Amino acid sequence: MKFERSLELFDAANRVIPGGVNSPVRSFGSVGGVPRFMTQGSGARLTDADGNSYIDYVLSWGPLILGHAHPDVVDALVAQVRRGTSYGTPTEMEVRLAELIREAVPSIEMVRLVNSGTEACMSALRLARAFTGRESILKFEGCYHGHADDLLVQAGSGAAFLSQPTSAGVTQAAAQRTLVAPFNDLEAVEALFKTHGEEVAAIIVEPVAGNMGLVFPEAGYLDGLRRITNEYSSLLIFDEVLSGFRASHGGAQERYGVLPDITCLGKVIGGGLPVGAYGGRKEIMEMVAPLGPMYQAGTLSGNPLAVAAGIATLEVLRDESTYAVLERRTKQLCDGLVEAASKVEVAVQVVHGGSLWGMFFSDEPVRDYATAKGARGDVYGRFFHSMLDSGVYLAPSPMETGFLSTAHTEDDVEATLGAARKALGEIAATA
Repeated sequence: MKFERSLELFDAANRVIPGGVNSPVRSFGSVGGVPRFMTQGSGARLTDADGNSYIDYVLSWGPLILGHAHPDVVDALVAQVRRGTSYGTPTEMEVRLAELIREAVPSIEMVRLVNSGTEACMSALRLARAFTGRESILKFEGCYHGHADDLLVQAGSGAAFLSQPTSAGVTQAAAQRTLVAPFNDLEAVEALFKTHGEEVAAIIVEPVAGNMGLVFPEAGYLDGLRRITNEYSSLLIFDEVLSGFRASHGGAQERYGVLPDITCLGKVIGGGLPVGAYGGRKEIMEMVAPLGPMYQAGTLSGNPLAVAAGIATLEVLRDESTYAVLERRTKQLCDGLVEAASKVEVAVQVVHGGSLWGMFFSDEPVRDYATAKGARGDVYGRFFHSMLDSGVYLAPSPMETGFLSTAHTEDDVEATLGAARKALGEIAATA
């Protein structure tokens, strides 16, 4: 493929934007090479500035569950643009989106709209502290909840209390309020709570971890977190920004039958526009201003454009047959990848659930951040570039999740598997 225009744009971007990208995840830093600058998305495909077309499995990092430029979403946006882009007042549409969220997500009785997943998680933690009167939180290695200071920390060991900042600019004081444990390790959580349980306002977890690659909770793990938080009168927060409306219509909590106290949402509920939300039990949400003392505000919260796109998307997803198709298509892709790798004896772990899928070049199943880091990132880089050259756009990092949309067809999946067979064959030939 030619990518001269992307190279020119990347050079220009580096002169005015740090690293040439407005979010680090868009960089090709993990795999090498030049990011592709996209000009158009339609259905399951992206087109770059050089005219190359790609089958897209990134889908704006998850929001586009209906694919690019779905007619219902486009129509809703065009109609709303003509009525105005922002009012700074309540709207009827906000009520409708909140109703659709409450209808789908089992644990949510009341919900507050915000502007991003980061803002949703940050607000949820403040709410948990307000409700419990405690300051500490517990998160898990490899789980990402946005770039709020308290969440950009990682323990020196799985059960250390004094966590270390993993970003410059995060203070030690912020880090010290955050405990960190390995994902899928209930014993570590129990040990931390025996010592610090009375200090912990909440556990925050991705119930399906999607930021160390895709890692599913082991049997009993989420139930165990629910039991521990109940025992110590802490809150359980599910960060379903990624898994919401993707693991199932009601998210991971519906799929696994475990209800948190607070849920964070984003991505899908905005239909491709910036949005976030946090919601939960009525008694907890009534702590939020103007009803209660926990202050949180946002000029563009409930922005009419994002809400219009979100309503259009969630209305389509109310049809349960949509999820059957998504699950079947995702299984088709993942089964094909396993078969292709097996034929050429390339060690790979492929997992999927709902419209989420992930791939690790590893001999052993991945269950936590340590085993995710043990996977062969160099092999993923070779696989990524071969797929890119064949017109398949995957996440430019082995630590990300893949997504399918209703726009992906069986032919798209078969074309993807054809490219994968070629890529895996090349990897096997040089192993």
